Amino acid sequence: MKLEDIKVIGVVGAGVMGHGIAQVAARTGYEVVMVDVSEEVLKKAMELIESGPFGLKRLVEKGKMTEDEAKAVMERIKTSTSLDALKDADFIIEAVTENANLKKKIFAELDRICKPETIIASNTSAIMISDLATAVERKDKFIGMHWFNPAPVMKLIEIVRGALTSDETFNLTVELSKKMGKIPIEAGDGPGFFTTRFINSWLVEAIRLFELGIGGIKEIDEMCKLAFGFPMGPFELMDLIGLDTVLHIAEYMYEETKESHYAAPITLKKLVLSGYIGRKPGSRGGWYDFYGIEK
Repeated sequence: MKLEDIKVIGVVGAGVMGHGIAQVAARTGYEVVMVDVSEEVLKKAMELIESGPFGLKRLVEKGKMTEDEAKAVMERIKTSTSLDALKDADFIIEAVTENANLKKKIFAELDRICKPETIIASNTSAIMISDLATAVERKDKFIGMHWFNPAPVMKLIEIVRGALTSDETFNLTVELSKKMGKIPIEAGDGPGFFTTRFINSWLVEAIRLFELGIGGIKEIDEMCKLAFGFPMGPFELMDLIGLDTVLHIAEYMYEETKESHYAAPITLKKLVLSGYIGRKPGSRGGWYDFYGIEK
């Protein structure tokens, strides 16, 4: 398959990452089929694409696209609650929750449904691609394509080959990323790849320093921003990412490596078990809310 052969891009998962990826693909000119488990989730995703913080209306207001162009982007996105809707997709990007068993179940179904030449990419931020590829027969056409939040804004895409990913699949994924205005960089296939292993180590260490009384939550955030020029501190970032996601990654990293510095701190587990998972639907709040800290 060549880049010009890609006409339809499928996106599995319409959450924080999925709807942003769909928006980028449709804005690039691709027909997009976005799939999720419920019509309610899909409706919310379409609303965010149109009117969210990084949505098309904002781009129109900033003069970066016309209303007609925004309307055309919306019309290029179709939605469905069935994976069968992806049978004609040329390139599929999975963006569901970081659960290896769930992802593998979806990949096995896609492997059955899709055309033999269809490439399947996972947006996983931590799970090894060689592991996820065990769910499909087309291991040569399976690859990691790790986007960053918010997808319409962030430039980096971390490209990860599985042990059996072909050069053709890798090169095509790189070309597609560039066409969508992104900067693809290859990372090796290990737990957390580069970016997640690096950032989760920073986040977990910030929690441990808080637990030791070295700094308060707000103080650590402020020091990181002032000293290192970061736009957000570690606790603010965890609230954005989701504390449950940070916990899951920490547990996965520790399970795979058995290195103690990746293990999840008790305080993180306590908050997640108590329903404080950050800025997500159904959450009681995040770090600042749990400890009653004013921002």
